[in-house]
Amino acid sequence: MNNRRLKVLLIIEQCNPDWSSVPLLAYNFYQEISRFSDVTLVTHERNKKALEKHPEHQNIVYIYESKFSKIYHKIIATLTSIGRKNWPLYIALSYPIYGEFNQQVYQKFKDKVLEKEYDIVHVITPMMPRYPVKIINACQNTPFLLGPVNGGVPFPTGFQKVARQEFAYFNFLRAIGRYLIPGYVETYKKADKILAGSTYTLNLLKDLFAISDDKINLFYENGISQDFFKKQQVNADAQYINLLFVGRLVPYKGADMVIEAINNLAEEVKNKVKLTIVGDGSEKNILVDQVKNLRLENIVNFTGWVKQHETLEYYQNSDIFCFPSIREFGGAVVLEAMACGLPCIVANNGGIGEYVNQETGFSIDPKSREYLITELTDKITILVQNEQLRHQMSAKCYERVQEFEWSQKAKKIAQIYHELIASVEKKKKSLS
Repeated sequence: MNNRRLKVLLIIEQCNPDWSSVPLLAYNFYQEISRFSDVTLVTHERNKKALEKHPEHQNIVYIYESKFSKIYHKIIATLTSIGRKNWPLYIALSYPIYGEFNQQVYQKFKDKVLEKEYDIVHVITPMMPRYPVKIINACQNTPFLLGPVNGGVPFPTGFQKVARQEFAYFNFLRAIGRYLIPGYVETYKKADKILAGSTYTLNLLKDLFAISDDKINLFYENGISQDFFKKQQVNADAQYINLLFVGRLVPYKGADMVIEAINNLAEEVKNKVKLTIVGDGSEKNILVDQVKNLRLENIVNFTGWVKQHETLEYYQNSDIFCFPSIREFGGAVVLEAMACGLPCIVANNGGIGEYVNQETGFSIDPKSREYLITELTDKITILVQNEQLRHQMSAKCYERVQEFEWSQKAKKIAQIYHELIASVEKKKKSLS
């Protein structure tokens, strides 16, 4: 591989080390890519305060939003937060704010890209596959990489009640966007390479835009920090088997199903377990009442919201990770659990079903709520009663998750950069 440091224009609207979810994930990509490339980061002004805490990051261009966008954002944030947060509508209504960012990036960098000041243009966020990238129009002689993008995963047919609670009936706006948003289809048609964060999204994009196999790769977006690689020490004198759930307490994450599964355990198994639920959200009070009604107060404990770096202690003190989220794009918590050697029980719909295989846990098809609860109960019982299997899976989890460590992902990105540059150069020569 060519060891020359590449000049990379890295466009990440959401890039923030102080936030969680996509902004933090995107920051980790930026940090790792900066180790092997000369990066110009383009991001939104909302990330400036957090990024300026890291003086090692120098070459950053901030895109400022207009007064109209600031006022507009406050309006739609309030409108879509009445009652439960309506994410599909919020995302759809937020497009004009992204559109302003997208246009400004194009205006600031189109000439530099046309003049080949960068070896590659790489756009990481937004990660949802529903946005255009206008700078692609200037990438006539510069390779353009998009992703990893992930999303579009539907709710399982057996969970339509949860789908309604999450306003899934607004998802028709995705399809409308493909026809109404200028440049949306063109972005996916013209990209030199697209990284898809799950097999579902990969197949979705291939079908929607007739993308050939050589132009799209499966590349899971989540990574894991070295700090989380704390292999659990076996405690032979432990009185209980500790189960763990980490995530937002919203309907589709499935904490209620874990509680129900605990209640359905045979008494001799139930007496051996404790469940810790780490997180907060709109369903917190409902879940607390569920525990009280089932008289599980001595078994189930709620911690409330915990800072991301503080969750490590809960992983290290647990034995089994239960996360039956029925519609999960990335599921970083599953990788965190695996890095601490926890066998995982998950629902097989989205990215997390691909992290967990038969050596590292159980991936359950979410046919219905009743089926998923029954299978959860069965798999928890198996792992509680079979100590040898639990330890075998623990070792395999720790082994499997190594490939998701951020430095390993960075090596793969570097390889993709060089291969893409070589491929584009080869095409140009063949046409000349």
